[in-house]
Amino acid sequence: MRKLWFSVAVAVLAMLPAIYFRVTDWRPDPILDAMVFGAAILAAGFMLSWGAETAEGQISAGLILAVVAIITVLPEYAVDIYYAWRAGQAPQSDYVHYAAANMTGANRLLVGIAWPLLVLLHWWRTRSQSIQLAPVNSVEILFLLIPSLYAFSILMKDSISFVDSILLIAIFIAYLWRVGSLPKVEEEGEDEDEEVGLAAEIEKLPVRRQWALMGGLALTAATVIFVSAEPFAEAMIDSGRILGIDEFLLIQWLAPLASEAPAVTVAILFVLSNRAAAGLTTMISDKINQWTLLVGMLPLAMSVGAGSLMALPLDARQHEEFFLTAAQSLFGLALLLRLRLGIGGAIALSVLFSAQIGLAFTFRDDEALTIRTLTWLGWGYLALAAAIVAMNWKGLKQILFTAARPHQQVRAQPASAER
Repeated sequence: MRKLWFSVAVAVLAMLPAIYFRVTDWRPDPILDAMVFGAAILAAGFMLSWGAETAEGQISAGLILAVVAIITVLPEYAVDIYYAWRAGQAPQSDYVHYAAANMTGANRLLVGIAWPLLVLLHWWRTRSQSIQLAPVNSVEILFLLIPSLYAFSILMKDSISFVDSILLIAIFIAYLWRVGSLPKVEEEGEDEDEEVGLAAEIEKLPVRRQWALMGGLALTAATVIFVSAEPFAEAMIDSGRILGIDEFLLIQWLAPLASEAPAVTVAILFVLSNRAAAGLTTMISDKINQWTLLVGMLPLAMSVGAGSLMALPLDARQHEEFFLTAAQSLFGLALLLRLRLGIGGAIALSVLFSAQIGLAFTFRDDEALTIRTLTWLGWGYLALAAAIVAMNWKGLKQILFTAARPHQQVRAQPASAER
């Protein structure tokens, strides 16, 4: 139990400076502010992840990983929704761009860094060339495909509207309903009673104390995230200006790194505890809820800020950022058509993502060249996705067929390593 209480104590200590800054309204320096509030959000995210890990043993099997994914990305939601809310208050300001940038950056980080990282860790630990999914995971693949295709209708009108919000949130609700009916996948080498991370320590407590601790962690984390989101978001903008770094790029890449870290850490713990498929499924679920629920909530947050219904507009730069994000999603999905993500696919995802980052910083002072670069990268993703789908057409049909079958007929055994 010492490990548990030590971890909680460290998290609380990381939060205290942010609470002091917020209560006293002391803002000594934007860079220091960003570090203090960013550390608090990160610590709160880990608190949420510990509760989510423990709840894995308490929740209906099909919902487990989806719920874990939702809880652990709440810090990302808080920051992005704040930008959208401020955009509603000042529709002509840069906050409109910041909201879109944070959302596209978070989505691309998941596929470009988190997915490959899990595969490489799994290879390092087991020397297995891929993470194998189960036929039951066809549901996740289908529900990531639907919003990825729907994204192109948003691109056609260059805005995310209230109607888009309703449809995307409906897709997310349908996803939760569908996974709620699925059986739990038992992975080879998995111990049913084995938990990962601090969940193992929490489960040593009596059941009532477990729930009390989970509730306390969730309440503390939610409060800290709520009070830290605004100053962290503003400090990121001011820090970029002070350091001479494009604040757009900081918001797109650095802010999501802090807010996504707890979710990725949970997935890593799954991999390290012989549950690589659960780790990858969590990251796929994370991508689904961000690509549906988060995108859908941005116009709603903007409308609340404005006091009337508003759509989140996409300018020329954001159009291409959104296009690249949708194209990357389709490429990632294409790599999953054989119900596995291998070393080759992981390397391709990470290399292409690294190219995005390198080119973004290289051409940051040339908006026209940046837009052209995003366009060509997006078409490159789509070309690769089309080629992979053409070679695995039967796999796509099988996934669609399996995902549509009644849950009683969906088998939960892991996919074969040889296909």
